[in-house]
Amino acid sequence: MTEPAPHRLDLTGVRDRDALLRRCAEDLGFPDYFGHNWDALDDCLRDLVWWGEPPAVGWVIAVRGWDELRRELPESARILGEILADAATHWRNRGVPLTVTLDDNEQRPHH
Repeated sequence: MTEPAPHRLDLTGVRDRDALLRRCAEDLGFPDYFGHNWDALDDCLRDLVWWGEPPAVGWVIAVRGWDELRRELPESARILGEILADAATHWRNRGVPLTVTLDDNEQRPHH
């Protein structure tokens, strides 16, 4: 079984919360009704219907620029990390893995 291509989230160059939420919407292909706030981000990551049927091995979000985001926007990085971890738990409880990989030096995947 081949693994699906990961959904890529590139956080390099993000310097404020609004830019972070825009990048999430653009890179992850959120629907037009995305509200550009933390609650809407959480809702979208728990829905994912626009991604279609989940692959048998689950979904993967590959994040680039995590360490940079943590340096530039530590509070936003903390909140985003919690939302991603909560989404992974949400999907795992439904039998669909959502794995988030961080491609910087300190990789800490959320399962």
